[in-house]
Amino acid sequence: MEYFDLGTILFIVAAAVIFYQLRNVLGRRTGNERPPFDPYTAARKRSADPAQGSENVVSLPRKQKPAAETAAENYAAIDALTTPGSEVNTGLRTIRDADPSFEAGGFVDGAKMAYEMIVTAFAEGDRKALKNLLSKEVYDGFVAAITEREKRNEKVQSSFVGINKADVVGAEMKGSEAHVTLRIISELISATRDAAGEVIDGDPEAVAEVKDVWTFARDTRSRDPNWKLVATEAED
Repeated sequence: MEYFDLGTILFIVAAAVIFYQLRNVLGRRTGNERPPFDPYTAARKRSADPAQGSENVVSLPRKQKPAAETAAENYAAIDALTTPGSEVNTGLRTIRDADPSFEAGGFVDGAKMAYEMIVTAFAEGDRKALKNLLSKEVYDGFVAAITEREKRNEKVQSSFVGINKADVVGAEMKGSEAHVTLRIISELISATRDAAGEVIDGDPEAVAEVKDVWTFARDTRSRDPNWKLVATEAED
């Protein structure tokens, strides 16, 4: 039989007490613990997932650029899109003066996205999607065309290929409303079929070039940042 001296016994008792205290302070691992918080990883995850809520998130203040610097950048973007001193250039600058948040390059990118959405929604007869993108007058015209198509039991088979070019060809303020007109050249595969499924317009196998002149507008006094399509014209 082995015997323990008093020093060994005291050491064992002290170790047991320390272990018990550590367990009370740190807790026991169950496999369900949260990982250590990494503020940099968390920030990246929030940036990658804009739909994530802001609960338990502390937003740090971002450094704002001076207004003069922001204006200079916006005017430079306008000059990059249009000829300085031209009527269109002057119109875009007037819009920027009325709406400091207006950024010409961002507007063109957004208009191109809206163009694809509108063309696709019209082909699919998606009235709900169109309503958020069109002025009331343009919406009524699009819906009337969709309704007539449905009455004839016709369906549009359409595939959006892409936009080759989008140029600003007009810009002006009408009262508090900013109006910007774009000449858009796109490529589509489109065909209309009758009730029997026969092609009566277009070609389901061919890519066609489409030229449109669309005007978008927004009330600069409104808190709503969205632009809506207010006029359309097909270029021959």
